[in-house]
Amino acid sequence: MPIITLTTDFGAGSPYAAVMKGVILSINPAATLVDISHAVPAQDVRRGALLLESTTPWFPDGTIHVAVVDPGVGTDRQIVYARIGKQQYVAPDNGLLSRLLAKTPAAELRRLANSAYWLEPVSPTFHGRDIMAPVAARLSLGLDPRELGPATTPVASCDWLEAELSDRKIRGEVVEIDSFGNLVTNIAAELFAGRPTDTRVCVVCGIFETFGIYRSYAEQPAGMLVALVGSTGRLELALVGDNAAARLGVALGAPVVVAWE
Repeated sequence: MPIITLTTDFGAGSPYAAVMKGVILSINPAATLVDISHAVPAQDVRRGALLLESTTPWFPDGTIHVAVVDPGVGTDRQIVYARIGKQQYVAPDNGLLSRLLAKTPAAELRRLANSAYWLEPVSPTFHGRDIMAPVAARLSLGLDPRELGPATTPVASCDWLEAELSDRKIRGEVVEIDSFGNLVTNIAAELFAGRPTDTRVCVVCGIFETFGIYRSYAEQPAGMLVALVGSTGRLELALVGDNAAARLGVALGAPVVVAWE
């Protein structure tokens, strides 16, 4: 039986995630529920999209991922079912799936239109409870996605600043700060192909700089700024044994430049 995951911006301690779980378990008491995160910053679709990109492909084939970061709840924005790679998604069409779709076009994409699979009445402020949760539960019981509604195409996306590569420089930015305070950039490891990663390369973030791209945090002493390729496959900057974001005062969107002599 497929796993159902939840990713939301509800926040720690919010009862809304529990309500969605209650709806799912009322329809399918045997469902396996996994919380990816309820700490997406409020209404931050871009951060939600990055989180889905970095976590959901690691789940077993057929997992159903429900994502509720939905500033447009109650409007005419569509809610979709998507099969992307070997994973399934139920989410508002507001850019939440845009990072995944940029890598892998959807094998199936449907607009949720068949209200027979929703709760009634539908609250205009909680589609996660009344539409997405019951649809996910019924999918986990074997509902054919074709019953959900007509085929559609994604409408919304997010504006993503991609890293820029030149002969001797890569320009990017900090796109995520993880729970350790490490600064995760949009600079993919592939951009370093054929280039030296020893101390001939300088990584600059704001007024801070470090030399060399390392394999692990521990290759530099405590308190040192270190650049490395993290588990997301993107360049990170970390302060060994400390919180780089807090200690250095670096925020999301901070420019990062990788330069070679």
